[in-house]
Amino acid sequence: MSAQKDRWVSSLVFLLFCACSIPRSGSASLQQEPSPQHYFSALEAGKASLAFFTPTVSPGSHLFLEQIESSAEALQDYGISVVKVNCPKEDVSRYCGKENALRKAFLFRGHKLIREFPTDALFDLDSIVANVLFALLFNEVKYVETLADLENIENVLKGKSNMVFAYVPATGTAEHRAVMEAAFVYGTIHQFVLTTEAALLKATSLDDPDVSSAWLLFCHCQQATEPGQPCRRTALAQPLTLLNIHRHLKLMGAPLVTEVVEDPEKISTVHLQLGLPLVFILSQKETYEADRRTAEFVAWQLLGKAGVALLSRDLVHLNVLHRSNVALKTPDEGMPIQYLVLEDTDEVITLVENKNKVKQIQEDEQEEEEEEDEDEKENNNQDIQDDQVVEAVARDKKRELPLEQILVLTEENFHSSLSEAARTVVLFYASWEAVSLAVLHSYCEVAAHLKGTPGVLLSRVNCWDWPGLCSQENVTQFPTLRIYKEGQQSVTYGGMWGAEELSSFILLSQVSCPLKLATMDEAEGYLRGEFPSELSSQQHTSLLGVFSTATSEARETFEEAGNILSGHVRMGMYFEDDALALSQKYSVFPPALLLARSGGHGVEGITLSKPSLQDMLQMIRYQLLDKFPEITVPNLPQYLQLGKPFLILFSAGDISQVESKEMLKLAKGKPQQEFVACWLNLKKTPVGYGILRTYFPTTPSLPVLLWVNLHAGGQVFKFPSEQSITEMNILSWLERLQAGLEIPSSTLSEEDWKPPLPAYDFLQMMEHSVPHPGDTPAQHPPKSPGGDTAGGDTASREEPSQQSTAEEAASPGRGLRGTAPRMAARDKQGKRHSEL
Repeated sequence: MSAQKDRWVSSLVFLLFCACSIPRSGSASLQQEPSPQHYFSALEAGKASLAFFTPTVSPGSHLFLEQIESSAEALQDYGISVVKVNCPKEDVSRYCGKENALRKAFLFRGHKLIREFPTDALFDLDSIVANVLFALLFNEVKYVETLADLENIENVLKGKSNMVFAYVPATGTAEHRAVMEAAFVYGTIHQFVLTTEAALLKATSLDDPDVSSAWLLFCHCQQATEPGQPCRRTALAQPLTLLNIHRHLKLMGAPLVTEVVEDPEKISTVHLQLGLPLVFILSQKETYEADRRTAEFVAWQLLGKAGVALLSRDLVHLNVLHRSNVALKTPDEGMPIQYLVLEDTDEVITLVENKNKVKQIQEDEQEEEEEEDEDEKENNNQDIQDDQVVEAVARDKKRELPLEQILVLTEENFHSSLSEAARTVVLFYASWEAVSLAVLHSYCEVAAHLKGTPGVLLSRVNCWDWPGLCSQENVTQFPTLRIYKEGQQSVTYGGMWGAEELSSFILLSQVSCPLKLATMDEAEGYLRGEFPSELSSQQHTSLLGVFSTATSEARETFEEAGNILSGHVRMGMYFEDDALALSQKYSVFPPALLLARSGGHGVEGITLSKPSLQDMLQMIRYQLLDKFPEITVPNLPQYLQLGKPFLILFSAGDISQVESKEMLKLAKGKPQQEFVACWLNLKKTPVGYGILRTYFPTTPSLPVLLWVNLHAGGQVFKFPSEQSITEMNILSWLERLQAGLEIPSSTLSEEDWKPPLPAYDFLQMMEHSVPHPGDTPAQHPPKSPGGDTAGGDTASREEPSQQSTAEEAASPGRGLRGTAPRMAARDKQGKRHSEL
């Protein structure tokens, strides 16, 4: 029943496409509205409309008006109206302001604004239709960047639905339009996936495809019922046009093999209707199963090129030679069926493909029209991005961010807004810069996570709009995040830009660092993670400095270290009369440091023997590291900075309790100062497979324990697989290794892997951003609140400046190349790039 429904839908769609290609006089045209009030009052719920607002006379708008008028009829086929709204001269609203007049087009669904388009992105009929449909279908058409993204979608679809994967060199082209129009109709039947990444196209093809041309693959995921079974992929061999896509999808929806029980002269399949030949595999009862497998094999090889049918001699009387095993029926009217005797399936495939090649010479003339001047292609190509951050921003450029929970700060309301909450978090960013846009996405997640947190106000300053304010606040790089506390100096964030790290920093900044504890009960509760109440639900390692009256110098140094580490570390301080009793409980004497890890493994006592600030900061940072850590991408730099060899256990999942216990005993033992004992879960950190492939020609069986000295010689030693992982066995092996009795499994290359440009040296940036011994945070005391009115603040909260709003909602154009900000080109980039 479902197959009949699909064929009915396909036939109806084909008629629709044919109807769309017939010229119609006096059908849909550009609608005129005398004013914005008339336009908004006439909007219907659920109905889409593309509107542009312009004064009665608008010099230089002739070309744009021609293109937008030509799109009215095409968009009407999809239920989208195109409206020109005349703005009165005195109207200076968001849509009719001089800076917006005829520089943007607005896509609405009912009264909801879906997308703003800069007019230079709607340069012809194809770009208008492609961009509008892409915006409306954003939730239905997935955009992917990597092979892993594509495979994840395939895994979800396996056994359920098929996928249409399309590659276009750039958005807004005729091919992009064709894909979007097909997705508009077939999106409920197949999952459409789009990319502009040339590397992904090459990864999905056995050949070396021409990345300057558009491609479409039909992925047969519905037939892949096992998780490890790949989805077969069938490429569209014709140019990427709407009719060719429809034709391809109709062929993919047809039965792989048709069983024929009547005279083949009377048979008419979808392949013959679409001008393709039909191959009959002649069968008989005795060889039915083998013939069926042969027919399926041939059908997969000829999918999209010819149909395959299984013709039973037992059910249909054939007046042909008994040794004939293949018949060929061409779509040419009046041509008889050819009955042939072929040696193998290769001859069947060659016969069909040769006949098709003759016809394709005439059918592929349209491909020549897609060839453009090489220089123009270079300028418009988005295939290769040197920076993954820019790639991520380009991938998500259509996504609208929930920015309503983040207060917009301007030069007018900046200082007055700092007094609205006990702590004001300010993100300084540039709307044209890729890293800023990526961080803005994390910042929105933080806003959702911290929604309703008392005493915390999240805000943002677009330094593109307010360069004077950012210069005044000494913001010298983008993005910069600061926390302003009333009456105190601001604290600048230096760390990773993930939502989890940002949330942790903001929450930790709510309490004093170090937090002064007044009673023994408070100190004990602090070590248990119960005090202060604001952080009782957070999992952080607690540091408690214990000082007597005679150790005031160490206490002052500890306080100074807390000021530097504020927001990054949970630190408390106890220096009451009974401090000696508290420290002796954990076998140390003041000045001492009590360390309670978040896992609840007891309290460690550490004597503070070196009172200098640099030594104390270094010791605190070292003690915060786990004894037997799981290595991940975010925390790896922290352990590399120790400059020690790694004793690392690679595992394809969680390690056993026995192995964990033995490795932890080893890490806590005497040799712990000499190396880093750690482990890596390949399921959570798949990059570990690439590391193992660098170490070994073939991936060893897991778990595998390795000694790697990255800082001296790069030698890799493999713990004997026949031995069990115990503290005694490992120590014995390490003694042999140190004595030179073990042979390294491999030696890493001494090649210095430098970033292609200084701007890509992200590890160096991370190293500078983390508070180091002797560092002082960039702190700026907040200015006194100015004379802004409450009404002005409210207006700023609800509605940012027109220019800022336009940038945030506008759809980016061609995408940035690289991460280095090109200030001279900001004019162009500022108009085309939004906040994701």
